[in-house]
Amino acid sequence: MDFYKDQESFKEASGYTIDGVWYPRVTKIVSIKAKPALLYFYAEAANYRAGRAVTQKSAEEGTLVHSIIEGLLLDKNPVIEESVRPSIEAFQRFWEEKNIQVTPELIERRVVSFDHRYAGTVDAIALIDGKLGVLDIKTSQAIYRDYNLQTAAYMDALKNNFQNLQTRWILRVDQTQVCQVCGAKKRVKGGREKVRPMNGNFAAMRNCPGHEWSEVKGEIELKEFPYWQTDFDAFLGAKKLWEWENDFWLKKVGYL
Repeated sequence: MDFYKDQESFKEASGYTIDGVWYPRVTKIVSIKAKPALLYFYAEAANYRAGRAVTQKSAEEGTLVHSIIEGLLLDKNPVIEESVRPSIEAFQRFWEEKNIQVTPELIERRVVSFDHRYAGTVDAIALIDGKLGVLDIKTSQAIYRDYNLQTAAYMDALKNNFQNLQTRWILRVDQTQVCQVCGAKKRVKGGREKVRPMNGNFAAMRNCPGHEWSEVKGEIELKEFPYWQTDFDAFLGAKKLWEWENDFWLKKVGYL
């Protein structure tokens, strides 16, 4: 459970105030779900402080990529920092090849569910392959099922305003190096190196006489998740649990 010094700090950390009404934030709600991979990461870290430093730096790097991509989509000509250039250039190539269509007012769009009382910010509402849908951009090493809770919440909040909203996608933007000998991939995120074998072939990676790493290359993965109602039911379950966990502050701010 998170700790807050007062009502205002809780409201700022956990939601948005829209037209004078406070709503809990989608990403805060879904954070209630346990993340075994994150627990495993902390178990591998030297100590909690070291693990926390990596996760904070990783989050900063992800925010930087999001910020640059947002600037590109809004034609703001953002400065592309060298540390993330491979990711950004891969994104630009993919975006042009796929001919993905967005309009400025549908980028970083704030959404509100008045029926279920939550709010969030959608990365983009985009037209891809002739279908209109929610596009959520991630900078993770994989597309995790947890993301479906977040995007399902956006779909339900938007369904009445966009009658032709059909689907949702996760677009993963990352960068890695590949061993020219065994095919293993090295990913540096948050200052931490992680090496994974090609196709799960740990034997080949262990027997590699010496990794010869390629230059850092961008990596793009797009997955569509058209069926969202079951995920939305799970989101509402997570919301109920989050409200139970935070009922003290939610009563203080007048939400419960």
